[in-house]
Amino acid sequence: MMDRLRTILNRRRVVAASLALAALLLTPQTASAQNYPNRPVRLILPFGAGGVADVTARLVTEKLGEKLGQRFVIENMPGAGGITAARAVLSSPADGYTLALLSNGTAISVSLFKNLNFNPVTDFVPVSSMGYFDFILVTRSGSPYPTLAEFIKAAKEKPGALNVGTINVGSTQNLSAQLFKSTAGVDVTIVPFRSSPEVLIALLRGDIQMGIENYTAVQSNITDKAVIPVASSGPVRTSFLPDVPTAREAGGGDFEARSWNAIFAPKGTPPEVIATLNAALREVLDAPDLKKRALDLGIEARASSPEEILARLKSDIDKWAAVIDRAGIPRQ
Repeated sequence: MMDRLRTILNRRRVVAASLALAALLLTPQTASAQNYPNRPVRLILPFGAGGVADVTARLVTEKLGEKLGQRFVIENMPGAGGITAARAVLSSPADGYTLALLSNGTAISVSLFKNLNFNPVTDFVPVSSMGYFDFILVTRSGSPYPTLAEFIKAAKEKPGALNVGTINVGSTQNLSAQLFKSTAGVDVTIVPFRSSPEVLIALLRGDIQMGIENYTAVQSNITDKAVIPVASSGPVRTSFLPDVPTAREAGGGDFEARSWNAIFAPKGTPPEVIATLNAALREVLDAPDLKKRALDLGIEARASSPEEILARLKSDIDKWAAVIDRAGIPRQ
């Protein structure tokens, strides 16, 4: 009887010791998460400096750093498919001090690349969206197509005769043009260029009859009346071009193409860190001064729940996969 009692007591001591050891091992990570952030945080972008994602990230992280009391450092790592940036984030500890900017471009890359080497849905956890923005469909001032309806009418009357310019094949602008072809039911030639300025030069020269671009890329030309905005690509009219109809309103069929960017973290990042970042982003992105600065650049600054932006990522992966397949764009 005494031997059995000793055995039971020994087992209990072993279990208690194991639980104490587990608690001791977990305490530093929990304490670290509770004190987050206590050193600078890196946000790695798969884009170069100066673009919409870069501008959005710098606007937001400046205020985020002020809110959380630590500096947020932007690191630009452009590269095909965002692979370089993703690897840099995924090779770092999942502690909230190295974050990733993912976008609708990430969703496109899933179907566009044969070997992406990462899965944005399973390798990352969502934090929040930062910004959403539409594309603007523009024609040249003085052209025969001052409205999208007239462009569509001419395209149907002369199949294959009109050209639509975008930046490189596989970009959101380029795939938006492919989507427009199918929803509007027109046969147009989509001409890819290396950069936004080249698209505008071709439009002003008359080499292409319509361009699809970010608002920031065409803003000065619209102000100078060199180009005419004939439609926006979102579900509703933009607040910065309220008189310009959506492509859907203007006869483009069931057309909608919205771009977005968001903050994600490596899988395994403590939930407390995600919650801290999400709460801070909600406050920062709701500030009137930041919203105005972003809107001047054609960006709708808006936070989301982690679940909302993850659902958007999954939905866009499916949406753009269908466009890529229908257009017959080869995987890179």
